[in-house]
Amino acid sequence: MIEESSSGDLWLAALVVVICLLCSAFFSAGETAFTAASRARMLMLEKGGDKRAQLVNRLLEMRERFIGTVLIGNNIVNIGVSAFATSVLVAIFGDGGALYATAIMSVLVIVFAEVLPKTIAISSPDSVTLFLSRPMSWIVALLGPLAITIERIVRLMLRPFGIRIGENTPILSASEEIRGQVNLLHKEGGVAKVERDMLGGLLDLEDLTVSEVMVHRTKMRTINADLSSEEIVREVLSSPYTRMPLWRGSQENIVGVLHAKDLLRALDAVGGDASKLKVEAIALESWFVPDTTSLRDQLKAFLAKKTHFALVVDEYGEVMGLVTLEDILEEIVGDIKDEHDLSVQGVRPQPNGSVNVDGSVPIRDLNRAMDWNLPDEEATTIAGLVIHEAQTIPDTGQIFTFHGCRFQVLRKSRNRITALRITPLQPVRGRES
Repeated sequence: MIEESSSGDLWLAALVVVICLLCSAFFSAGETAFTAASRARMLMLEKGGDKRAQLVNRLLEMRERFIGTVLIGNNIVNIGVSAFATSVLVAIFGDGGALYATAIMSVLVIVFAEVLPKTIAISSPDSVTLFLSRPMSWIVALLGPLAITIERIVRLMLRPFGIRIGENTPILSASEEIRGQVNLLHKEGGVAKVERDMLGGLLDLEDLTVSEVMVHRTKMRTINADLSSEEIVREVLSSPYTRMPLWRGSQENIVGVLHAKDLLRALDAVGGDASKLKVEAIALESWFVPDTTSLRDQLKAFLAKKTHFALVVDEYGEVMGLVTLEDILEEIVGDIKDEHDLSVQGVRPQPNGSVNVDGSVPIRDLNRAMDWNLPDEEATTIAGLVIHEAQTIPDTGQIFTFHGCRFQVLRKSRNRITALRITPLQPVRGRES
């Protein structure tokens, strides 16, 4: 009778060992899966009515309590499995059973309670998280009070050392986190380069100002308001643009903006007789914006005013250039061309691997076209970058080497670099960050 009772105890202890291993695997898989699960996908599933995703999001909102519960549960079952396994093997092999228990349980715990469940969880974290959401919520509800108590004890123990739980803030901003995820997905093949550039351009709107994307005043196509109506009509019809600033006296004195459609409507109203037109009466009022306005704010302003065109001024009120809605959209989707746009892009790759570039080409556009990462913090155009790095206005034929490229000045007009040849000396690092 005693032997039967002893045998029954051994089987019971062995059963407890198996149950403890399964519980340890459950806690290990849960910790890994919940940590790696996509918060964005869980929020999307919750909005779609998924109750399991709702439980997941609720657990992730109380992250410290969840982690504390998992650690407590895992430690309890791991201590339990070691204790019961030792008792079983000591009963079978005597004092040497403790050594056998240590060796056997180390292998079982590492393989079946740690590596195997964590590997399964990390390979499909979202699915595993949803599968474990309900039992995990029960465990947190059961062990939550104990976890809260232990958390408070830890806080009190750390206070003399000046360490306060919960005061640490993420190093990366939300936009940097998104950019990092997009770059990672692109590197893994989940996001195409075009999509990565579009998302990156959207995130950059807050950091860029209108002065970095505007058409400079030296390239603005304007019309002298003192010209005859017939000449103004011809100027508008020969222009590739639909909106033209009007000036009087000097090109900095903008008196209005003439829209081609408004001009054609007015011309139709007078029976096609251009001499009867009063152009300034047709022109729209000029809208001036500071050069420090961010692209995000300017985009909102364009949408609010329901217009696509603004003149950019500096702190002294001097006209620096113009910015359009299309200029901002191009920062997101890339260069937009239609049948009336000028075809000159200014970037011409050569068969030998070098690239001939107009000096006025923005660095951001060159980076996007060639998938380079030339810095654009100190200069907007590629000519400005060369001048900044050289600390002088170079002469034609001069060669400089920086940022992994050789820059040769091909043409120069007065104090402006008009053409460059850029030769990568090594693969120019793509924009991964």
